[in-house]
Amino acid sequence: MVTTTLHAAANFLPGPGADWDWFINLSASDYPLVTQDDLMDVFSRLPRDLNFIDHTSDTGRKASSRAMAGIVDPGLWKNDTEKQELPTAFTLFKGSAWTVLSRPFVKYLIRGWNNLPRTLLVSYANLVSSPEAYFHTMACNAEEFRNTTVNHDMRYIFWGDFPAHQPELINSSHWDRMLDSDAPFACKFGQDDPVLDRIDVGLLSRQPGMLAPGSWSIGDTGGDGSFWIVRDATPLRPGPGAARLQRLVTSLLSEDNFRPNQCKLVDDNA
Repeated sequence: MVTTTLHAAANFLPGPGADWDWFINLSASDYPLVTQDDLMDVFSRLPRDLNFIDHTSDTGRKASSRAMAGIVDPGLWKNDTEKQELPTAFTLFKGSAWTVLSRPFVKYLIRGWNNLPRTLLVSYANLVSSPEAYFHTMACNAEEFRNTTVNHDMRYIFWGDFPAHQPELINSSHWDRMLDSDAPFACKFGQDDPVLDRIDVGLLSRQPGMLAPGSWSIGDTGGDGSFWIVRDATPLRPGPGAARLQRLVTSLLSEDNFRPNQCKLVDDNA
């Protein structure tokens, strides 16, 4: 998944459509809680080098179960108990697989001007759950980017009671907690769960079979709600979602949260 994400991001770097500031990796499990205008309105006021990466250096047991265990073709390797040594050239970090990466950071990952991006890519290429560690380790070990990390993945995810290895499916009982999170995205949802319709109507002003309205479109041009024409997305038309997202961003960048939670080294022996 790491190489797939990097390949996708690399495709956006050159060419006429390269005027962007952040790369957001989304999956089929994600659903927006804000409109595009809400998102662009808030992010337009942020420093362009910020990277939203939920991370910690407290890897615990996962250091051995993930960072030391490589994935190999059983036809080529028979000893499935073989472990590789933990790296000493950099500090391991882990966290959420979902990130919002700045253009400068993506550029560094793709065109890295030193050996760190290539070294980590080789190290993480065949590791268990590499998307939950590669970008985190990369950002926190690169001097140019360790001070740009915001410790949040911009998602509402409900893990339930410990030890939960998969998030609970979101339904209407999560509504208040989901909104109180102020996150711009949420996951995971059950197929055709009614809460999705509630999000469409209550948060996105999206009608059935139509796209969420915004400054990027001029609306229904065919009379049946199925034709939308993309245009210059200015001026933006943010709604209540922008206020929620702004509240989250303001909290994350506050004096109490930003620097103290940034690439913090945890003493496993403490």
